[in-house]
Amino acid sequence: MLIFLDTEFTDFIDCELISIGMVSEDGQHVFYAEVQDFDRAKCNPYVQSGIWPLLGGIPNAIMKRAELTKHLRTWFAGLPRSLTIACDSYIDWELLVDVFDGDLPVQIVGRYDLRSLIDTTVFNKAVCQYHEKPNQPWHHALHDAHAHRAGWLAWMDVNKGRL
Repeated sequence: MLIFLDTEFTDFIDCELISIGMVSEDGQHVFYAEVQDFDRAKCNPYVQSGIWPLLGGIPNAIMKRAELTKHLRTWFAGLPRSLTIACDSYIDWELLVDVFDGDLPVQIVGRYDLRSLIDTTVFNKAVCQYHEKPNQPWHHALHDAHAHRAGWLAWMDVNKGRL
């Protein structure tokens, strides 16, 4: 099963996790968390103006970084045995690995790079349509994960006879 992952982080140079969103391929499993104690001084101006205002809108999502690993391990424990993490940035993958200090849950068997699909018309259109709906902003980890799922499902639907 694919798990669509997206993160928001402080800066490309001094990268620290701000938020993490994940949704399963079937849409039945969702995880979202915001790190309460990230270093705001590391954030670039774009993050300050574009990401910070989106934080705090999902109840019970805010937690200390030290609590995040435990919550993620519990979430992954309720998922199937074989999972592939689908994301469009290697930084997202690295931040997930970092949350677990390199000791990923055993059911994570690999990573699927969505970058090859991003520029396809069908994927891009589905992602944009997802974000056009109210309260589904761009650059919010949970909504971006859902948008990637929507794009992937649309791409799979169009290509099902070719795969």
